[in-house]
Amino acid sequence: MFKRIGLFIATNLAVILLLSIVCRVLGIDQWAAQRGMGLSGLIVFASVFGMGGAFISLAISKWMAKMTTGAKVITQPANETERWLVETVRRHAEKAGIGMPEVAVYDAPEMNAFATGMTRNNALVAVSTGLLQQMDREQVSAVLGHEIGHVANGDMVTLTLIQGVLNTLVIVLARVVGRVVDSWMSGGRERDGEGGIGYFVVVMVLQIVFGLFASIIVSWFSRWREFRADAAGANLAGRASMISALQRLSANHGDTSLPQTIQAFGISGHLATGFKRLFMSHPPIEERIAALQAAR
Repeated sequence: MFKRIGLFIATNLAVILLLSIVCRVLGIDQWAAQRGMGLSGLIVFASVFGMGGAFISLAISKWMAKMTTGAKVITQPANETERWLVETVRRHAEKAGIGMPEVAVYDAPEMNAFATGMTRNNALVAVSTGLLQQMDREQVSAVLGHEIGHVANGDMVTLTLIQGVLNTLVIVLARVVGRVVDSWMSGGRERDGEGGIGYFVVVMVLQIVFGLFASIIVSWFSRWREFRADAAGANLAGRASMISALQRLSANHGDTSLPQTIQAFGISGHLATGFKRLFMSHPPIEERIAALQAAR
């Protein structure tokens, strides 16, 4: 479990750390400091890199999902199951008022599905072979409705915006504190350029620490959007079918073979208890079922 959490945190921090190293190597930080960049300038600088990195990830999300899962897009249905799958997605998409997503199947033993894409009208919905084999059609329809709900709710874009804003805050706060610490270490003397080794070390460490808290916030939003997507699945396929699908998903026991980069987009995710629960991308199945049962 600690390995999974470590991978999740590393994924969220990768873009920030990479951009920071690029800034350091290319001298962008030093260039900005030499020009006396104030707080407003730092915020603009951080926004370009923080938001830019998040939206680059979103832009390539479909390509990454296909590559990492081996998902095969159904361009021409080869059998009755694929025809039903495409038509069900089409029906849900029309009811939800979005463009027809690409429909794909990927080979995995557990029951899972995911949706991703940059816009509501240019998305990908994929299901695992395990889901098709272990669920009946009413349950699969509900799962597809859940994924269409993610697309219709704009969850991918919203998650990207939140991640981008948090990336920006992490970059800004780490550098502001880094300047304060570096000034203290130098006895208050003015330095030429960006600062000393203390500044660089403090910034790197604080980006990891602040990025940890940012990951907790992103995970909270990810869990919250699962409840909304469940409600959408209930609306599109029926509440009983959505509850039945979630009950069937409990057989996964919180296991998933989805790559770390797209686990948050799956209908089923890892489970945890205690402090580790803060990093879960999905709420427990029983809480999701209870929410549906309590809905009016």
